[in-house]
Formats: sequence, C-alpha cells, structure tokens
Amino acid sequence: MLKNIILLIPIISLFSCTSLPDNTSSKNYAMSKSQDSQLTMELDEERKLLGLKNDDALMMLLEDGVDAFVARVSLINAAQKSVDLQYYQYHSDLSGRLLTAALWQAADRGVRIRLLVDDMDLAGKDIDIAKLNSHKNFEVRIFNPFLRDKKRTRQLITGFGSVTRRMHNKTFTVDSSISILGGRNVGDLYYGAHSDVAFGDLDIAFTGEIVQEVQIAFDLYWNSEITYEINLLNDYQPSKNDVHEVSEIFKSFLEKNKNSQYAQALRENDLLSLVKEDKVNEYIGKAVVLYDDPLKIVSSRDKTEYHLAPKLRPYVDNAQDEFIIVSPYFVPGDEGVALLGSLVKKGVTVRVLTNSMKSNDVTIVHSGYSKYRKELLALGVELYEVDNARIDVLKKYTDKGASSTASKLTLHAKYFVIDRKITFIGSMNLDPRSRNENTEIGVIAESEKLGAFIVKDFDSIVKDGAFKLSLKEGDIIWTQKNGDKRITYDNDPYSSWWDRFKNGFLQLLPVESQL
Repeated sequence: MLKNIILLIPIISLFSCTSLPDNTSSKNYAMSKSQDSQLTMELDEERKLLGLKNDDALMMLLEDGVDAFVARVSLINAAQKSVDLQYYQYHSDLSGRLLTAALWQAADRGVRIRLLVDDMDLAGKDIDIAKLNSHKNFEVRIFNPFLRDKKRTRQLITGFGSVTRRMHNKTFTVDSSISILGGRNVGDLYYGAHSDVAFGDLDIAFTGEIVQEVQIAFDLYWNSEITYEINLLNDYQPSKNDVHEVSEIFKSFLEKNKNSQYAQALRENDLLSLVKEDKVNEYIGKAVVLYDDPLKIVSSRDKTEYHLAPKLRPYVDNAQDEFIIVSPYFVPGDEGVALLGSLVKKGVTVRVLTNSMKSNDVTIVHSGYSKYRKELLALGVELYEVDNARIDVLKKYTDKGASSTASKLTLHAKYFVIDRKITFIGSMNLDPRSRNENTEIGVIAESEKLGAFIVKDFDSIVKDGAFKLSLKEGDIIWTQKNGDKRITYDNDPYSSWWDRFKNGFLQLLPVESQL
C-alpha cells in the first residue's frame, strides 16, 4: 500500500528519469442502456413492481464479503452487453482470478469488457495484462503508469508528489443498468477469504438513472490523458495463440477450484435471484454520484474544482442532529478538527469509528490520527476504535469467509451518515490523501430507511465491538464492554511499549499531507 511508502519521504535522491511515451490511446465510451439485455429487463421489471420513477435509485447494501463477490460475478455471468470495472488494487489470488475468469468468459460471449486499474500494484504483471488484452472484447488500461525501465521505489522518491498520486476509485457497472460502489478492491482480503485478516467493508449496488452518472465518471477516467493502453507501455507482441492459451488456463483453474467457497456460493445464489425472491433489503431514494476529476492528479492541489471533498462539504455543513463517520484511515487535520468542533458547538452529535492501533493495517496512519484524539475528545466528538479481537461482533462481514481462521479484524468500510437520512458510501477516507492526493468516488443516497439501518449497525458495532475513548484527568482511557463487564485501558489496547514508541516517533515525521 502506498501509505507504507511514505516512510521513504525523508530520503533525498537525484536519479535521472525518462518519460512515458506519447499517449495515443483511442477514445471509447460506455454503451447506452439497451432493452435487449435480459439483465436490464429483469431489473426494470423489479423497478416497475416497486412503482419507481426513472430518477429513483433502487439500492442494496453488500455487507458480507462473499456476498459482495457473488454479486459481482453473478452480474458478470448475466451480462450481455458490457462490463466496466475500475479498481485501485486487483489481486491475482483466488477471488481475483475467479472474477477475471468470469470476465473472460463474458468476453467470449461477445460482452465488451473494459477494465481500468491503477498502476500501484501491477509491477511485473504487464505480460499477463497484455494477454488479457489480446481478446478482441477485453481491454485493460492502466491509470497513471510508472516507467517500465526504472525501479518503482526510485520513482516513488524522485516522482514524489506526482507518481504518488493514485486512482483510489472502485466502480463496477454491468449492461449500463446496475452499478456497485464502495470500499472493496478485488482480492481475497476484501471478499472474506483471507486466512489471517478479516476486513470489515461495505459496498452499495444500485439501479436507475444514477448508473449513467457512474458511466460518465468511468469514461472520464478511461479516456484521461494519464490512462494508457497496455501496449503503449511494453514491447510484448500478442500472438494468435494467446487467446487459446488464456482460455485453457482459466478452464483448468475453474475446474481446480470448482469446490471453493466462492464457487459453491455462486451455485447457491446470485444477486438477481436474491432481489426477485425478496431475500435482500432494498432501499429507495434519490441519489447522486460524487467523484474527483482525474485532472486532480495532474493539477495543483489548490484546483479544488476538480475535487470531491468540496462537493461533499455542503451536506456535512447542513447536518442538524447527528454526523456519523466510519473511516479506517482517519486523519482529520486541523481543518477537520475545526469542522467537527463547529458541528458539536451547534448541537450536532458527532460520532467517529476508526481503527485502533492494533487493528490498523497501516501503522503510520494511526500515528497521524492519534495526535488529534485528545483535542477531538475535548471538543465533544465521540471516538470509537475497532477491537481487532472481536471478529464475532462483525460476523456479517466474515461469517461466510475467514471468520473461523482469521485472527485479526481490520475496518475498511468508508461511509458517512448525516441526520440518519443522508448516507455517503464510497472509496473516500477522511484523511489528507483522499482529500488532496488520490482520486475517489462515492454515492450520496437520500433514504431514511437506509440511514436508519446503517446507524443501527453502527450502534451495535460501537456497543460490543469497539473501544470508547474518553478523557480522564487529561489522559485518554479506552473502555470496552464484554458482557456485563467493562474493562478500562490506560494505553492503546493490546499495544506494547514498542508499539507506542514507534507511534510517537512516527508523529515527528513531516508526512501528514501524504497520509
């Protein structure tokens, strides 16, 4: 993860650097919604039964990791026209390869696949990408690519402030009829199958005119000046045998993993069946997609007209009663502290759930957050930190995946709820990197039913699965409920003196703008 690279910032290097080739990538755009698609017809029939207007969004939460995987692959399997995917990280593990195999099979059926991936995690994968790209219906593009003839670590240092700005967006759209946005990348870690770590995450699927807003955003990135066709970045020449070779690889892989938990889950249900059989909660409301313009990456940071955060700010400023923040990487900065303090001052209850020192998977981010805790508590902000040992409390995220073996829980969901009626779900953390460095996307949903459901979940998590922070004689204490007992900690729970020493040392580094 990029945040771990920030430790290299103090190093000063003067390496020579070449440049990327001219970007001659051709432009193409999302397909129009077609009534020839069976998926489209079935989704429209569901909307008709509910009496929805075109501008009404029909929304479904994807809380469980395996369900989030099944939703994506079942929609790919139902696709007849197009699949557009945009991700920050796309791993080549079990779930990643199963999803790619489904995309490949869809391409064989004549479905147009457009896969856009940030280059941060693609080192050494160019040939595999080029082979995927050899299929006439499968195109992969790379966002903000690294130079292929230079070490990436060197580029992260010499290109600091440019190459370190990444596309953090996560979007998924099928047949221009249904989209999924949220916090999940592609990989076992996000879909409940990692053997050591369980990620608590959240996605939202939706239909309606709002899907076209996702497609507009996708096209903006797909055709951006810093998005490259893979063939422009390497000298690999696809052969006529590539398509056959990849097909055989996927055929063998699917046969080998036909009894995996994912394959079994796919045989048992799919998203459309769950919707038609009323087995998922559906929420109806108005919705709008908010996103950073990709020009944010190549522009001065004061060009806020390209930024998502200012578009979100009016919703926050208008909070009257309650503002709930769930952000795994929470570094409010002085501006954020002032904003939250002003909300409390006008009578708004502000509650924040983030990772604790031991549940956070990025140590330096916790150091950036922890120095603001006392000030936030003094202002009246309620702070809660995930108890990484209480996987049972967040079983909805893991009960079909890693809950039986994972030993650590990490919060990864990113959402805000305002007055229990306006909910933002997306890829954006409340930290400087999301605000100023990376690009992000999310959806604002106006639905009291959705807001109430998420707040109910939040209440159960902070009650039984998190530490509540408070001040006692100027020092922070952590209180944990365990049955009828309450346990109090005077230091970050489960931490050693060495953990706390590292946290204090990292606070001294001038890197907050990159966290």
